[in-house]
Formats: sequence, structure tokens, C-alpha cells
Amino acid sequence: MISRFCFVFVSLALLTQTKVRADQATSVTQYGITWTFDKSYTVGKFITGDYWVVGPVKIISVDPAPAPSVAPPNGTFKSRYGVTALIDDPRMRNGSMIVLKPDPNQGYDSRAKNYQPDLSVTFPCTLDVNRSIISTISNETFPVTVLVSDLLWRGEKQSAVALKAAAILTCLDKEPPADAFRPPYTGTDKPIYEAKNIQWDLLPKLAAPPGATVPSWEQYEKYMERPWLDNIDSWMYQFTMPSDNQPIYGREWGRVTGIASLMLDLDVPQQQKEKLTYEMIQLGIDLQGQAKNGRNWKGDGGHWTGRKWPILFAGLMLGDKDLQTVPPETIFAEDQQTYYGHGFLGQTALFQIVFHTVPLPPYQEKDPATWDHDDQKSETYRITDSAAWSEEALAALLMKTKHLWNHDAFFDYCDSWMSKDDPFAAKRGATPRPPQEGKTMDAFPDAMWNAYRQSASDQPGGTDNTKWVWQGNQGSYVPDPKDAN
Repeated sequence: MISRFCFVFVSLALLTQTKVRADQATSVTQYGITWTFDKSYTVGKFITGDYWVVGPVKIISVDPAPAPSVAPPNGTFKSRYGVTALIDDPRMRNGSMIVLKPDPNQGYDSRAKNYQPDLSVTFPCTLDVNRSIISTISNETFPVTVLVSDLLWRGEKQSAVALKAAAILTCLDKEPPADAFRPPYTGTDKPIYEAKNIQWDLLPKLAAPPGATVPSWEQYEKYMERPWLDNIDSWMYQFTMPSDNQPIYGREWGRVTGIASLMLDLDVPQQQKEKLTYEMIQLGIDLQGQAKNGRNWKGDGGHWTGRKWPILFAGLMLGDKDLQTVPPETIFAEDQQTYYGHGFLGQTALFQIVFHTVPLPPYQEKDPATWDHDDQKSETYRITDSAAWSEEALAALLMKTKHLWNHDAFFDYCDSWMSKDDPFAAKRGATPRPPQEGKTMDAFPDAMWNAYRQSASDQPGGTDNTKWVWQGNQGSYVPDPKDAN
């Protein structure tokens, strides 16, 4: 809360919410985190609720304060593969960071083994113009219930996660427009995008399929209302990122953003769509900021699904070509892990895990009866990833953006996965079709797929289809035209 505040109704045609106007304040509070300044500064909120301040600003303290822990040790937690992730280390809790580029390490909490002390902000500090500070609250104990627990199996509803909450304060050189989105938290480029530019007519107005239960709008708005942090370029992400803010695994990034997008494709009043649309756009802005500062989301198990579509969605909805165009060298897991080839069962759109501890070669071109341990691991992650892909694939197709996605093997692979009848039954032999195929993990996107996938077929595809190829420990994309396979 702003320490001295007032409210004003903004009469912009596209906005229906009550906005907090610019005011003078010596502190601001969000999600239980308070930044206190050395004097009064001009402050306000972006359209999604995060705070901005006109600076440079001197922050004399943050509460809860970054400090060593006085709580009893939590013990050591390991990944499913037995690799230590969280340790008993009391040095830092409730840390803050100014993120200039993605990094495998973090300065938030010393229990996570990727903790690096020099990444932690110490107070007082000066937050310069075009900088964002991310401050956190640590979980005192774990395991804890994670944000999207309603979507998860019983054994996944709780997890060992170092952070509980995070909030972002952005320093600008002047007051932004009342309908401005928060610029990306990564880097020093802070572009301002405005909600008045949203092209609402790009969202289809589709009837909910007969018998389908539409997910709760309130629930999905809650899933996405806080910042989803993604600055940790490491599998340690799933043990670190704030449990009250976001999903902690890529599968749920894909599920939540894909289902949210399909909800926005329904024929409901625009006012009902506004909050979730703002949240999807904000996520895309943040991910684009990551990409422009060198972030890649490589195929590595199930970690990095769900990052590409929010970027494209944000750029499309705001009509901004720069926002919807990522650096050409950026790697997205969905694209790196799908390609055209000659599968043993007759598949032409194939999956490859690409990397998991070591580079892994394609495996679907081999007889399943001959698969080794790494091939079996690849198949396990194919099922993990694919169950979250079709939602975002359908959302992209319904908005006629297959050409913009520019990797057709992804869509053809999803079509094969979602096929109700097994197109490769004749060659399976003693290896049956996995029971997870033919559907997603959620009833609503399944119903939307069955009702609308076919009608979204008539659109141009990509022009630069590629395949990831390993040469030893080095890999690169090579041309992969569909017609050649």
C-alpha cells in the first residue's frame, strides 16, 4: 500500500478497473514486501498492480529484511535423480536481486545450492532509473503447497521450494501512462506498452463446447496475477521460485498459459477477459525481456515448456512487431524438441529430448524394443512435455499464428499426439500406445481441441522449419523442410 494515497477513476475507453494515480510516498508494499525510501518519491501502479517509482531512488530498507536465518534447519532435499538441491545454509533469507541478465545462480536464498552472495542486494541501495528490484519472502519450512496444486497429482501438490513470494519495484525517469504495463524486470531496457493498444478483435469468440466445464476465471486470474520469475537459467529453478507466485515446473507453465488462452478465445464479455488478458500480456513482456537479454529455454526434460506462446500472444494483442519478434538465436523447448524425420512406427513429426545431463540423440527412429536407458528416459519426458503442449498449440492456431510460430513440426507433432485413433497401431507390436496419448491432462482443452482444431487448419505455416542436430557436444539447427520428409 502507498503510505499516503488516493484513488481516481480513469475513463480510458478500454479500461474498466479503478487505478491508483501517481502520488508521493516514502514506502510502498506489495505481497507482504515493503520497500522504504529515504524521502518521499513519486510512485504509482502499473495496470497489473506492480509498483513504479520515479527515481533514482534510495531504498533504505526492505521488509522482511534479507538476513541470516534463525529458524531450525530444514534438512537436505534432492532432485528425483538424487542430485542435492537444497541444503542447510542459514546465510540468507528474503533476498533481493537486480537482474540484468539471466543466470543459473541467484541471490535470494542460501539454502538453494545455486546461491551466490554477490548477487544479493544489500541495503541501503540506490535503484537507478531503468532498473527493477525483485524482493522476496523465503519459506521458513518446507515442503509447502504450491500455487497450482489444484492441477497436480497428489504427490506433486507440495514441494520443497525456498521462496514463498516475490514483488517487483521498477524505477523510471518519469511517470508512465495510467494504462501502462510493467516493463520487463530483466535488463535496463524498459519499454512501456499501453493497454489502450490491445486489439481485442484478435480474440476469437467461440462457444464453449457442449458439456464442457469452463475453468474458474477467478482461479486462473489468481494463478497469473503475481510476477512469474524466470531469471534462473537452471533446473534449480523448480526448487527456488516463489511458491505463492507461479508454477515451479514447465509442464504447468504450458498448461496454465494454454488453458488461459483458450478461455480468452470464448464468447464472453470483454470485461470478463480483461484481467486475464492483462496478465498474459505481462508475462509475455517479461519473457521477451529475458529473450532479449540472452535467455534460452532449451530442451532439458520438462523444465522450459510454455515460454514462447506468451511472447507471441503479447506482441499480437498489442500490435507490436518488435514484441512478437524474438532474437533469431533464441531457443524454445517446444521447437528444439520437435522435428521432421522417419519414425520407426511411421511417424513423420517426432520428439527428441535433446539434452538431459548430457546430449541425447533422437530415439523415435529406433525400434522401441531396442531402446536403452536414455531412450526410455526420453520417452518419459515426451509424455511429460506433450501433455502440456496441445493447449498452447491450439491457442496459437485459433489466433491464426502458425506462420508466426514458424516451426511446423511442433503443430504436426501435437496433431499426432492428440489423435483419438492410433495412426501407428499396425507397427506397435508388443509396445502399446501410451495411455496418455490422445488427450491433454485437462478436460477443458480436450473439449476445445475436439470442437475447434479442425476448423483452425486452413492457415499458412512457417518458412524456416529447422531441426536440432548434435555433433559431439555441440549442437545447432539445420534446415528441416516438411516436404523433404
